[in-house]
Amino acid sequence: MAKVFAIFGTSSHCGKTTLVAAFCRALSNRGFRVAPFKAQNMSLNSYVTPEGGEIARAQALQAFASRTEPSVHMNPVLLKPSGRMRSQLVLLGKPVRDIDAKRYFSENKKELLEIALKSLKQLCSKFDFVVIEGAGSAAEPNLYESDIANMNLAQRVGAPVYIVCDIDRGGCFASFIGTLEIIKAEHRKLVKGFIINKFRGEISLLKGAIEYTERKTGVRVVGVVPYIDTLKLPSEDSVSISSKIGGKIVVAAIRYPYISNFTDLEDFMLDDRFSVKFVTSVEEFGEPSLVILPGSKNVAHDVLWLKKTRLDQKIQCFAQNGGLVIGVCGGYQMLGERIEDPLGIEGGRPATYTGLALLPVVTVFKRFHKILERVEVLESNHPLFPKSVFKGYEIRMGEPKRLGAKPLFVIKTAAGEKVEEGCATQNVIGTSVHGIFESGEVRSAIAKRFLGFEQPQPSSWEIWDKELDRIANVVQENTDFEFVIQSARDF
Repeated sequence: MAKVFAIFGTSSHCGKTTLVAAFCRALSNRGFRVAPFKAQNMSLNSYVTPEGGEIARAQALQAFASRTEPSVHMNPVLLKPSGRMRSQLVLLGKPVRDIDAKRYFSENKKELLEIALKSLKQLCSKFDFVVIEGAGSAAEPNLYESDIANMNLAQRVGAPVYIVCDIDRGGCFASFIGTLEIIKAEHRKLVKGFIINKFRGEISLLKGAIEYTERKTGVRVVGVVPYIDTLKLPSEDSVSISSKIGGKIVVAAIRYPYISNFTDLEDFMLDDRFSVKFVTSVEEFGEPSLVILPGSKNVAHDVLWLKKTRLDQKIQCFAQNGGLVIGVCGGYQMLGERIEDPLGIEGGRPATYTGLALLPVVTVFKRFHKILERVEVLESNHPLFPKSVFKGYEIRMGEPKRLGAKPLFVIKTAAGEKVEEGCATQNVIGTSVHGIFESGEVRSAIAKRFLGFEQPQPSSWEIWDKELDRIANVVQENTDFEFVIQSARDF
């Protein structure tokens, strides 16, 4: 049995994910065994758990904040948008099927809620605290009855609820009051406090608004969390990502419509030697030091988009002139000669798509099956990468096959098998392995190509670890932390 409490929001992107991570780290710092939980997440940024399942990257980060291994039970329902109002439904870490939005919100919600509750019980049997994160807004009238991630879940669990709002966007107090107006009367009883997030300025200026809101709703404001500048944590989805300037080495990151696992790019944002410029047109391409094609949830659509925008020609010309081009997962597949989709798994109908032909690779989507595993890179066959061992993970549907050139890596799979992976020419590199840029040694080896010297850098995880301690302290200092954790209910 564990104690549970919930952090819900008035909207998406109000800071729920970061606050849950902060509460998890703060509880861990006090010696508690703690785990995060989000019943349903919609994200194209995902991570592979030790048991070989797929969860949202946000819950993996929260698990890291909790100092525990990520588990599929921390995010039992994951939706990965794939286009045409459809998403891939991932249950307990495994892809089940593609489903359209209307069908998802009208069918099987009772079954999905039960799956989520079983996962929550599983976590509660192993931890002292479980911190529940809601999804989007907790009070959407059109989705309320079928919502498995917010008030219906909290009611089944008896969890005290804290509602978060991003005051930096404006309308904070109206959002608090409106949320309370919309949710059911029996659900209002669960709401124990409001948390104002991302506040800039003098807190005394909020006094009148806070008093009004507390009188109007009967609910306390239990925290005013300041806006945290230069927050060095991964973004949850592509809405949040933006370019970063300042470093001498300019990375042109191709931002196609279905970009996924763009945390591979954010690793460079943690390193002062690099600037990252997200590119969506030929005009934005400029004169970068290197080009990275990140992952894609719909490779068929995105390779056609590259051709439509003429970015394919720009990338080809850059590579032909000796420029460094790196493709990761879907980006690797696009760098090949063609992408064969005989069953219409990726594009919706059987078709073959022409790639950029910068690597002698053909990718085939044979069946509705996803490779999900953690791997170790044991050897590198390219001077750009260090000889030391580093780790990553694979999340892919397609099977890339080399027709020539040399493999990039020798990797050890989760089963302990050593296999050749990726493909490389002198200046064009492709790999299916995500997470390789988290290694400070890998980033330093890339930097050496352009700067002429190698300078040790911490891994992304080391940077995130310090940042999580920082935000945990900020949240403890600016909320009634004791009230929140003492209100937690046994489940």
